[in-house]
Amino acid sequence: MFNVQDTLNRRLFLGRSASALGSVALGSLFANESRAASSGIGLSGFPNFAPKAKRIIYLYQSGAPSQMDLFDPKPQMEKRRGEDLPESIRQGQRLTTMTSGQKSFPVAPSIFKFAQHGKSGAWLSELMPHIAGVADELCFIKSMFTEAINHDPAITFCQTGSQLAGRPSIGSWLSYGLGSNNKDLPAYVVLTSFGTGRRDDQPLYDRLWGSGFLPTQHQGVKFRNKGDAVLYLSNPAGVDRSMRRQQLDELATLNQHDFEQFGDPETQTRIAQYEMAFRMQMSVPDLLDISKEPQHVLDSYGPEVKTTGTYAANCLLARRLAERDVRCIQLFHMGWDHHGGLPAAIKGQCSDTDQPTAALIKDLKERGLLDDTLIVWGGEFGRTIYSQGALTETNYGRDHHPRCFTMFLAGAGVKRGTTLGATDDFCYNIVADPVHVHDLNATILHLLGIHHERLTYRFQGRDYRLTDIHGNVVKGVLA
Repeated sequence: MFNVQDTLNRRLFLGRSASALGSVALGSLFANESRAASSGIGLSGFPNFAPKAKRIIYLYQSGAPSQMDLFDPKPQMEKRRGEDLPESIRQGQRLTTMTSGQKSFPVAPSIFKFAQHGKSGAWLSELMPHIAGVADELCFIKSMFTEAINHDPAITFCQTGSQLAGRPSIGSWLSYGLGSNNKDLPAYVVLTSFGTGRRDDQPLYDRLWGSGFLPTQHQGVKFRNKGDAVLYLSNPAGVDRSMRRQQLDELATLNQHDFEQFGDPETQTRIAQYEMAFRMQMSVPDLLDISKEPQHVLDSYGPEVKTTGTYAANCLLARRLAERDVRCIQLFHMGWDHHGGLPAAIKGQCSDTDQPTAALIKDLKERGLLDDTLIVWGGEFGRTIYSQGALTETNYGRDHHPRCFTMFLAGAGVKRGTTLGATDDFCYNIVADPVHVHDLNATILHLLGIHHERLTYRFQGRDYRLTDIHGNVVKGVLA
């Protein structure tokens, strides 16, 4: 028998109040989400204007590629080989603890040859012959800079706009703002690979593609490199698809009852994610089956394209995800942290990434997908011109350097065959057109039809956004 005292129970009171209020809010929320799934229009009426890009493929090079060994040649440094970096160049800028104790900072010129390529005359290292072949598709930004000097805060900053963990990732913001164009695959997919340049490189944390304080349905779905691409996607032994459908229906009923009791929006997210997983049981195997890819396409991505979890395999998978209108596709390739033995290590990294990156760009272009796909390639910061540790004729290392580094863009809305920004003779300071990480993120959102100041989410009494209170669209990279 129902006890009158139960009506005063705090838990029941709060649960029923939350249910009533939550139902009102969620009625609007899920109506918008349904509209987003069917039309690509996001929760708050995004895009704000006609987008140039429908999707993004972010080729993230974790560990920080050395800009002066790949994209930003400084041949005049050969005359200064072994000289101490002038204090007038360093200007008192902070150093990491890995080199702050060095007695000297010997200038280490790159041992690699550079040449200009394409009609644009873009400078590229001999380590990237395939990317050199698509130079006229690229827009190089040689004047990137950031505030973080160590890997984890710097990567977190690139991905979330904050050095502190807990904010939504860029892919989660895009999922939240723009919704999905494919009801059978997540709006945000993450792929990872280990580089041959340094296999013991810094780990990547799942929070880098997390949703932070946004609803968890917007977090990135990481495809694994071994076993099932997505955990628990396969049915257990003895369970067929009809049985799974029945189980999910019963589970949805229980979750709906829980939601009606307590009004927690995450309960509805759980229901939606179970349904997505059920649909992915059909869509993911088809996505991963490359048996019908023409041999010339497979060959273009390089010899590792059939090895699951390699950068080459992930680049091909990125193209297949783009074909299926996945909103945000991120490839994290580890192994670029070359504090010592850089020449040998960077050769390995470039052998991993050069051919597949160029193949992806060509493949997208041949299929007409580059016209509405934005490509971004780069890491979290740059490298020092001075050597970390001993300098020899054939060997050197480089420390972290946040004051200048290079990234490149390609595809939808990007000014092809251009280079923006410049660094000084030591590749240590920016001398023209500085571009902050917040500026890059504002530009990415702009190309996807989003005014970065308008994509906000209120959390703990404050409106947050990917670019915090900063960021300007970099007009020099726009077509």
